[in-house]
Amino acid sequence: MPNDANFLDITLLGKEYRVACPPDQRAALLSAAAYVDGKMRDIAEKTKSNLAERIAVMAALNIAHEHLGLNQESPEQHQKIESEIGLDMDALRGRIFFMEAELDAVLKSE
Repeated sequence: MPNDANFLDITLLGKEYRVACPPDQRAALLSAAAYVDGKMRDIAEKTKSNLAERIAVMAALNIAHEHLGLNQESPEQHQKIESEIGLDMDALRGRIFFMEAELDAVLKSE
């Protein structure tokens, strides 16, 4: 793959994915991937499901719910939570936007 430095291999629920990632965003993406993997594992254990698509959708809904709940918190509480988990939410939002664009491009080419 051209310029492997712009890609990162992550593992979610035991399956590897290669995603586009600028070098300065690697740590944030690894943190996000670890968080998503943890959510997916919790859901798989609680539901006793092994259907990756269902687990991924439920994890996405849970994370979105948490995120929307964070937006209801005071800015000070939001910053405290961000610093505790080591994520820059603006950078994460940008990273998610970039990943969505990359996924759209790949899906359109198939």
